[in-house]
Amino acid sequence: MTSPRPFKVLGIQQIAIGGPSKARLRTLWIDMFGLQVTGNFVSERENVDEDIAALGAGPFKVEVDLMQPIDPEKKPAVHTTPLNHVGLWIDDLATAVEWLTAQGVRFAPGGIRKGAAGYDITFLHPKANDEFPIAGEGVLIELVQAPPEVVAAFSRLTA
Repeated sequence: MTSPRPFKVLGIQQIAIGGPSKARLRTLWIDMFGLQVTGNFVSERENVDEDIAALGAGPFKVEVDLMQPIDPEKKPAVHTTPLNHVGLWIDDLATAVEWLTAQGVRFAPGGIRKGAAGYDITFLHPKANDEFPIAGEGVLIELVQAPPEVVAAFSRLTA
């Protein structure tokens, strides 16, 4: 039996969509759906050039990352899985990582670090292994430390 979960998944923080060209992604998400671009993130190490767009507002805003690889021949290949990853708001990221690891959840290399939007993040690995038998079952899942205003907004929903 597992111990009681010492953290909460509050809601969806982001979805990340990859393709060979941000221009085609922007046509749908920006031009057709009307999302607003709120930033851009480029990282050679992560092989990504992404536009950060916003859906909704305030603490319930969902980030939609439109990603293309800097070099399509290099890894990570952010464009080969169109729905690249899903990000979840977590009320206490460090506690969540500690507890999940103890339960056998596999995390991707890199640990907790600052993400593109400035929040602390880490990723669950999409594939389990013998040492860590629980993973994303083919989906890369980003856990994102929710800022205090998001934690408060979600706590009001469940009060």
